[in-house]
Amino acid sequence: MTSSLKPFRTGFPDSEGPGSLEIALVSEHASPLAALGGVDAGGQNVHVAFLAHALADRGHRVTVYTRRDCPDLPDRVALRNGVEVRHVPAGPPEPIPKDELLPHMGAFGRHLARTWQVRAPDLVHSHFWMSGLASLQAVRELGLPLLHTYHGLGTVKRRHQRLADTSPSNRITLETEVGLASDRIIATCRDEVVELGRMGISAAKVDVVPCGVDTEQFTPRGPAAKRGVHPYRLIQVGRLVARKGVAVSVAALTQLPDTELVIVGGPPANRLDGDPEVRRLRDIADEAGVADRVRFTGRVPGHEVPPLLRGADVVVCPADYEPFGIVPLEAMACGKPVVAGAVGGHLDTVADPGTGRLVPPRDPGALAGAVGELLSDPEARAACGAAGRRRVLRRYGWARIAAATEAAYCAVLEAQPSAAVMV
Repeated sequence: MTSSLKPFRTGFPDSEGPGSLEIALVSEHASPLAALGGVDAGGQNVHVAFLAHALADRGHRVTVYTRRDCPDLPDRVALRNGVEVRHVPAGPPEPIPKDELLPHMGAFGRHLARTWQVRAPDLVHSHFWMSGLASLQAVRELGLPLLHTYHGLGTVKRRHQRLADTSPSNRITLETEVGLASDRIIATCRDEVVELGRMGISAAKVDVVPCGVDTEQFTPRGPAAKRGVHPYRLIQVGRLVARKGVAVSVAALTQLPDTELVIVGGPPANRLDGDPEVRRLRDIADEAGVADRVRFTGRVPGHEVPPLLRGADVVVCPADYEPFGIVPLEAMACGKPVVAGAVGGHLDTVADPGTGRLVPPRDPGALAGAVGELLSDPEARAACGAAGRRRVLRRYGWARIAAATEAAYCAVLEAQPSAAVMV
């Protein structure tokens, strides 16, 4: 596999940027405003929000286009100097599951085209396949350059979820169309590039730029959450969906005495009892005899996540598959060892054995073995934590991610027959 990855550009430029660009980020279902609400927003919300801010820090003017999902939302919201969110009317102004949004992408694309006819951006960077479809409709009409980030591929989702996959039946076909028609793909990990190759999208067309982490918020310094009565604590953070592998963590607890598992995420704490996934996981814990060592916090504000991570001995991320995975970076930034499923973006972010351990997915025994090894060796935990912090500072700060993204933008603009004028 290593030799097949050599053609991918993964450099992080140190040269001065191209001047100020007008950048359109299109994120049809994942608003950067939702990222401000805390941990339960998905990785795409967080990525788009921080990328927009980091690009603005480099002097660019960024507009994020996302679907209006509430009638009371203003047309425009200024996040800061240089970053604006615009709410696009496409379908009813109410929450709609993302897998049901495809019929509204035509309206989304037509709105983008009308808007950009008045004032066109220098380039468009779409996020998620349906944003790519809507953007493609507009850029074809106006002759604008398009870059695309998938944030997860339908081929991978279908392979793992099979009949449980609720994506539109033509997702993979349309996703491939977006990739072939885009000027450049920005993949978040090397594993994704391999998947794109299987879809017929050449590696020569792909830049690998990972997601980032806020290294000032997620830091080893600061308060840590209070510990319980058990000598050891594991933390798992993320949405409560089956593919995140919480059931694997619960099952592993049977082989980890004197250890508690704190599960962060899901519905608010006052609605945990009515959540089907929480009930399922509690039943698993009851059957395994570890219910007294499993605690659900429910949704927590974003500022509470770093203290929770600092209060852990090990952070577990045993997902079945993971397009990138922000939580391992957040844990490493807080100086904590990570045990993660050896899938997707984890293969790039978690250095085994330097910053933690990688284990086969859906294997409670392997997870317990790796965690138990770290719990029994405080010096190894400390060394992994320190190495993880160094790795994050070297590779995953948002300033570095924005510089690499900007380099991909420049490559596309330079290749345009009549590149946009940079002021």
